[in-house]
Amino acid sequence: MKRVCMAALAVLTALSVAGCKDKAKTAAAGGEWKPSGTVTMIVAYKAGSGTDNTARVLTSYAEKYIGQSVVIDNKEGGSGSIGWTALAKAKPDGLTLGFINLPTFCSNIIDHLGSYTVESIEPIANHVVETSVVLVSAKSPFNTLQELVDYAKANPGKLKASTNGNKASNHIGAQLLAHSAQFTYTAIPYGGTADQLLALRQGEVDFSVAKVADFASFASELKVLGTFDTKRIPEYPDTPTLGELGFYPDWYGSARCIVAPKGTPKEAIAFYADAFKKIMDDPEYKAAGEKAHMTTEFKDPEATGALINQQYDFCANTLAEIFK
Repeated sequence: MKRVCMAALAVLTALSVAGCKDKAKTAAAGGEWKPSGTVTMIVAYKAGSGTDNTARVLTSYAEKYIGQSVVIDNKEGGSGSIGWTALAKAKPDGLTLGFINLPTFCSNIIDHLGSYTVESIEPIANHVVETSVVLVSAKSPFNTLQELVDYAKANPGKLKASTNGNKASNHIGAQLLAHSAQFTYTAIPYGGTADQLLALRQGEVDFSVAKVADFASFASELKVLGTFDTKRIPEYPDTPTLGELGFYPDWYGSARCIVAPKGTPKEAIAFYADAFKKIMDDPEYKAAGEKAHMTTEFKDPEATGALINQQYDFCANTLAEIFK
């Protein structure tokens, strides 16, 4: 009988130890979420575009904090709608992320350019906020924004502006200028900002609106005539704001946010938000960002979600007015 009791005790002990091990495994599994393999980052514009450049600066520091490589997947076309539709349809397993551009992401929804909505994505973090500027070629006869506006008014519809797509961010900027300065022009859409600015540099169009980081590598080929801000920007302290000249008085620009497909686990969202904040706080990243003329502005998931909603409201209300 004693042997039986001892055997039974041994079995119970073994079961207890096994149970503890199982609990330990469960606890480990329920701990900090981490990606199990290479992470894909969808960029809805071509390689070499402003969004692509800023995304590559950020993701070059990703492995240090994420523990996996982050590979850029450029899916260009449709003013970003092709890439963002693919992002919305991606498996929500935490291995696919994407950059969205505001306000273009929202204006595309309003214009039904893609099969996604604001509810199709999970906000993770805002990466950069960039002020828009009015540009002409370095060879342009216009040396001030007032000269361009005066010519446009005297020659209705004659000036041509390259844009990054119909009602995309830079088209909205050109329209804000024209609406506030009361002139008409001809907008010519290109596949993205890189192509838009190439057209400007090659003399195919007369002016463009873009962001400082978009042309940092060839700034000497362009002239900045005005900035969309309430104060002069550090990069161009001698360039007046549109408001100073009596035109659009508020800030306008673009934000680039990191998001995931709807349904991505909350643990994954929290993990990435923490990781990207650490990257943006990294001194080496900060130095690289400054060199690339990027204005880093981290926002957490909640604040990023609020920014997306605010930009959707801006598009829903302001665009109807300026694109009459």
